Amino acid sequence: MADEETELSEKQKKEIAKWFLLNSPSGEIQYVAKDVRSVLKDDNAYNLAASEAFPIYNKTHMICLEMPGRLGDVLITSFAELDENEYLDPRTAQVAMVNHIKQICTEVRPASDEELPSAYIEEFRCALDAEVLKYVSEAYPKGVCSVYCTSGKDVEGPGSDFELVVVISATRLSPQNFCNGSWRSTWHIEFKDELQVVEVRGKMQVVAHYFEEGNVQLDANHECSDSTIFQSPDDIAMTIANIICHHETEYLTTLQESYSNLPDNTFKDLRRKLPVTRTLFPWQNTMQFSLTRDITKELGIGK
Repeated sequence: MADEETELSEKQKKEIAKWFLLNSPSGEIQYVAKDVRSVLKDDNAYNLAASEAFPIYNKTHMICLEMPGRLGDVLITSFAELDENEYLDPRTAQVAMVNHIKQICTEVRPASDEELPSAYIEEFRCALDAEVLKYVSEAYPKGVCSVYCTSGKDVEGPGSDFELVVVISATRLSPQNFCNGSWRSTWHIEFKDELQVVEVRGKMQVVAHYFEEGNVQLDANHECSDSTIFQSPDDIAMTIANIICHHETEYLTTLQESYSNLPDNTFKDLRRKLPVTRTLFPWQNTMQFSLTRDITKELGIGK
């Protein structure tokens, strides 16, 4: 006997819609949102899902938004978040108000003194920002970066520890060629004054989506660590930028070599010519399948 169809609750619809939105490939959430809203046919459930999913997606993917008045760009990351819709751009000392669902910056205001690092920390932050900006402009077409103080921003001089975080985001969108991709890296820089050591921890992520006559996605991650001696702001900035460049170049080279050496049969095994039933999917009559039942079972909703 066939499973009896059941109507999903609004909460279940919201969770399903949210799952699809959060799992959208880089740069494709607006396309997914349009389709989800059309299929869902429940504006209230969709709006609830979108209000929860878009802020998480925007911060996870470190999207970059242009600030009004040609003030520059602001990166949407958890390190820049001051409030639910407010994000600091340390380079311009501006705070951007963001509409997450529309993915636009609506207005800006000057950052207050309490929202900015001390003059001592800013000297290190600004020097590092300049060196990383130089590196990113050479290494990543359309890449953006920012440097935040995440700990010890009120330190007024030598004698205390503090932490800076470098964020790099680069997106390459080419939907007309059925290919989108992004690079994201986060570098935690711990300045340990007593030990006169600077520890560096990095996390890199490469995401790609190729969808010409198929749907192939790549999501590769790598973590690393390094260290150097505590130096003057300008000298340590140059050293840290070189460390970042070394590790990112090494990882990208490793990725390129591993994928270029894959044998042809590995790619052939990625796709099944026919499903296990040995029957082609009947695209002309998809209504015979219960998407409600299958998705609910897959996501574990209603258990």
